[in-house]
Amino acid sequence: MLILGMDPGLAISGYGIINYTGNKFEIIKYGAITTESDEDFPKRLKHIYDSYISIIDMYKPEAVAIEELFYNKNAKTAMAIAQARGVHLLAAENKKIPLYEYTPLQIKQGIVGYGRAEKRQVQEMVRVLLNLKEIPKPDDAADGLAVAICHAHCLKFAHKFRIIKY
Repeated sequence: MLILGMDPGLAISGYGIINYTGNKFEIIKYGAITTESDEDFPKRLKHIYDSYISIIDMYKPEAVAIEELFYNKNAKTAMAIAQARGVHLLAAENKKIPLYEYTPLQIKQGIVGYGRAEKRQVQEMVRVLLNLKEIPKPDDAADGLAVAICHAHCLKFAHKFRIIKY
């Protein structure tokens, strides 16, 4: 199964595409979509949307897994990230790809086996599981890969995580 994992963000949105077959992972692509803080907000959202549409068109994932929004104490920042996350969801929905959502705790549990794992532990397990020489950079790309791996580990239970409606 080809899975696109998304770590939503406004300034940096990490993504990872993996192929998961027979309990084996194959890394296809990973990276980050970036926007500039001095750019108009709607243009930043359009750039994120257009970039994900291009990635989806190029790789044709069978599922999209996205990290649930972690509430930030700064309400203004949280609102901007929530709006950006909506653009991520819209890209997958417009391409009619099944969409799954995981909390940060579920992702850590799915990668490390411990829901309170440190970020470095998650990144190291991503490196090990994907048989990479180094931890993927930027960190947001490693996070996107972690979401995709989490979904692969949860496939038999994925129906519980699928976004149906809000």
